[in-house]
This record gives sequence, structure tokens and C-alpha cells, in this order.
Amino acid sequence: MDIDERKLKILAAITKTYLDTGEPVGSKYVAQLLDGIVSPATIRNDMAALYDMGLLEQPHTSAGRIPSHLGLRLYIDKLMISQPLNAGERNEIEALFNKRAPDPDKLLEDSAKVLAELTGCAAISTTFYKQSAYVKKIELIPATSRTVVILLIASNGMIKNKVCRVDFLLNQKIIDFFTSFANSRITGRSINEITKEYINSMALTLGEYTDIFAPLLTAIYEICREASEGKMYSSGESNLLEYEELRSVANKLFKSIHSKEGMLPLMQNSGEDVKVSIGSEIKNPEFNDSSVLISRYQIGDDSFGIIGLVGPVRMDYAKLIPHLQYFSDMLGKLINDTLQDED
Repeated sequence: MDIDERKLKILAAITKTYLDTGEPVGSKYVAQLLDGIVSPATIRNDMAALYDMGLLEQPHTSAGRIPSHLGLRLYIDKLMISQPLNAGERNEIEALFNKRAPDPDKLLEDSAKVLAELTGCAAISTTFYKQSAYVKKIELIPATSRTVVILLIASNGMIKNKVCRVDFLLNQKIIDFFTSFANSRITGRSINEITKEYINSMALTLGEYTDIFAPLLTAIYEICREASEGKMYSSGESNLLEYEELRSVANKLFKSIHSKEGMLPLMQNSGEDVKVSIGSEIKNPEFNDSSVLISRYQIGDDSFGIIGLVGPVRMDYAKLIPHLQYFSDMLGKLINDTLQDED
């Protein structure tokens, strides 16, 4: 698309003003922003040309213009001037991570809450684990006479646990037997190999004890599936009600945010520091008036995590993009430090 410098300045001025105010922008106001270098009449002609290019929209007949999603994309990619965090803002984010959480999953959950409060958007956080992670160890920790905590430790430092109740009285001999049995058949195997079929084959080797130990085997399978698929947390969905343009679709938007299947396509980061998906670029009608910002961070050598924001198309990208990137960097560092300490 061939656009001269003057039209780019006009598009930038309209877009920034619209993001700041939420109101359509007229030619006279743009002329003021450009210090009167260009006349309102010339600006009107250029605005008409930008409209014909699909970069501007006119919400009402007598109103000024607002950027289209295509125009907003051009602005973010080429024209926007990011607002790097100042020392105070960096210190504020770093202070949120001063209290080390021993459980990475709890840290991810808390991070979504903090990010939602910090930005006024809905926040999501999730983890994915690649197939190369394998089971390092299974431990059983008795809680009561009929309750045990099953602990799974993976090769990438991930630790998962699940409480399981059994229908018999536990003693150390039984715990030692099952721990040895489980480790002999699961340790060293890829987490993704621990399927229902594999668990059933394990159960068959227990013979007459199959039914007795079935709850423990089922719990191990569920832990492995959770570890393989990762977890997704969301927070701050009610923040979206503050934006008038999102209220009519709020319920459907909430459901999409809570759906891992619905969010997965949006959470594929293509290597950018922060991936921005704008309204009509998202192939889901519930997100037509929303934007999604996604940042990816590395966990160890073979896993990664995602943290992101969902908000209105009219959000402060220049501020939120660097904030999300810094927050993501801090979160990734802390999770890696926590996993190393646990290891």
C-alpha cells in the first residue's frame, strides 16, 4: 500500500487521538495537532483518500473519522511510538514478584490477577509442555488413613500433585509397594505416553489387586494429562464491562476467554516479543471489538508459557505492549528460578 508521509502523519494523529479519547476525529482538530502546517481542506482530502484505502472509518454521517482495524494495524506496526517503562513502573512490577511462590501454578494464577489489576483488562496465563518432558519420579505421601497425595516430578522441573482417596486402610508397606510399582513402569517415560491405554495395561499386571489400586492409577493418569496439556488461568473478566463497546457481547466474550479451545489459536506466538491480534483479525465474532496481546516466555529448555491481555480494540497499545513484555520477562525469570530451586 503506497501512502505518502503526510497521509501517514494524519493517520497517526487520528489513531492516537481516537485511542486516547474514544471519539471520532475531525479535520480541524487534526490540523491543530499538525500545528497548522496543513490546511483543514487538504486534510479532509487526505482523510477521504485514507477512507478509500480502508484505513479510516466514519461511524456517523456528520462525524469525524476513526481508524479501521486495518489502519490500527498499520499504526501499531509502523507509526506507533512505544512508551518504555520508567524506573518507577519497573520497580512496581518487580515488587509484585518479590514474594517467591513455591508453586509455579499458583504463581501463574496470581500473575493473571495482578496483571488484570495493573492494566484494567482481562488477563490470561497458561503453560504448555513439549513432548520431550518425561516422568522423573512418582512419590506417595500419606495424608490420612485413607487419603494419599500423589506427587509427579518431571524432567523439566515441573511438579504436579493430586489428592486421592482409597477404599482401604493405608500403611507404609502398601505405600512402598505401589510407589515401587508405579516408578518401575512410569519413570523415564514421556508424559504424553501415559495414556488411558497404558494405565489400563499397568492395572492388568496387578491381577487381583487391580480394582483396589484403580483410584491411584486413575489419579496418576489425570496428573499426566494435566501436565501434558498445561493449565490456563484467567482473571479480570469483569474489567471488560467498563468498556461500553464490549458490554453487549460480554457474556459470550467471557465464555471464550474461559475456553482453552477458544483461546488456543490466539495464544500461538510467532516469535514476536508481543503478538497483537486486532478485532477482525481474530476469527471469532465475539472478539470483533476486542484486541488480544500475547507474550511468550521460555520455561527451561523444552517448555514455554504464555501470558496475555484481552481488552477493547481502543486500548493504549503504546503503554500496554512494553508493560506486558516486561511483566512476561519477570514472570519467566521467576518461574525458572523457582523450578531450579525445587530441582
